[in-house]
Amino acid sequence: MNLQVLNKFIRVGELSVLDHQGEIHVFGSGMPQSQIRFNRANTLSYIMRNPALNIGEAYIQGMWDVPPGHTLHELMTLLRMNFDARLKPRKSLRWLQILPIMLSTWNSLNASRRNIAHHYDLDEDLFRVCLDQEMHYSCAYFTRSDKSLEEAQLAKSAHIAAKLNLQPGQRVLDIGCGWGSMAMYLARHYDVEVTGLTLSVEQLRVAEQTAKVRGLQGKVHFILQDYRKHQSTYDRVVSIGMLEHVGRKNLPRFFSCVRDFLSSDGVALIHTVGSIHKPGMVNPWIRRHVFPGGYIPGLADVAKAVESADLPATDVEVLRNHYALTLAHWLKRFTAQRSNFVVSKGEEFCRMWEFYLILCQTGFEMGGLVVHQWQLAKINQALPLTRDYLYGQGVLEHAGPTDVNG
Repeated sequence: MNLQVLNKFIRVGELSVLDHQGEIHVFGSGMPQSQIRFNRANTLSYIMRNPALNIGEAYIQGMWDVPPGHTLHELMTLLRMNFDARLKPRKSLRWLQILPIMLSTWNSLNASRRNIAHHYDLDEDLFRVCLDQEMHYSCAYFTRSDKSLEEAQLAKSAHIAAKLNLQPGQRVLDIGCGWGSMAMYLARHYDVEVTGLTLSVEQLRVAEQTAKVRGLQGKVHFILQDYRKHQSTYDRVVSIGMLEHVGRKNLPRFFSCVRDFLSSDGVALIHTVGSIHKPGMVNPWIRRHVFPGGYIPGLADVAKAVESADLPATDVEVLRNHYALTLAHWLKRFTAQRSNFVVSKGEEFCRMWEFYLILCQTGFEMGGLVVHQWQLAKINQALPLTRDYLYGQGVLEHAGPTDVNG
């Protein structure tokens, strides 16, 4: 494919292309600027057949690189600025996307187990390197952009705990508990008993081991079980980064389960990646390599499911840019240890992992991704009348003054 086709797309900023023969071609002008090196003659034609999927596939295969002096983040930012809007389907064709969404995110019990194992049963060492010391694999809460990852994850935990309005002795269910980070935080700081559900064998092993080391066996309990199979009643329900794996078709059932888990005056807090746009196909590269069966819900998706479950929303918060900052920390930590993972997992894996982190980071920076926190309660009287109780203690005691807009 003739490189001049890029003149059609690069309208913001400047992209320099170093072709496989070493010649430089410049498209656009101004800022931002970045550069890409094509290592094969057919790189561009391969990418343009299906840009959303093949740009990542080509990177994994070494068909293109970012030359020294530039970063993959800079390049992906420039490409998103120029390609995202132009490659979206026409409005008249949007309805054609709904059936594929439904089919690819059906997430039966067996499919859910397979999908979770695909990503979350990766080596513990990989996540230990990228994440904070407590192993929170979800969006942190940056009250200031210069906060460390550990400080921001602690602030996130405190913020969520405040929204749960916990009382000593209460029973809490954590749906999709990950490595047990939130469960152990709540048990240690709020004197509650927490049950965590996970479908990841590896996460279960790590959570149980950590709880034993910390002497929390009597306060936290972890179960390898799908939420649809669980039966018990709790004072509080929390779910962090789990709703994205439920699937569009299963949203009403998820919230019906949350309702049934709650006691008569129970409160739930659901923390999920969300979209500011109308529903669309999940990025095909992410679906293939990282989160098969994933679906990013919009506010309307969740609102409809919440209403169908007869579980009133008491507060909804939109966190902007916090996940982009979180992902930047994860990438920095991974990059510092990348050479070790090249030895243990290979270059292709490392390319996949860094492309995943940067694709997601730029998605939160400019691609329409945010984080939604839904606070739900069976009765209006279960919570104070104003938000003042959220900030008297908890997040502010850990975080200090706020200077972040997102």
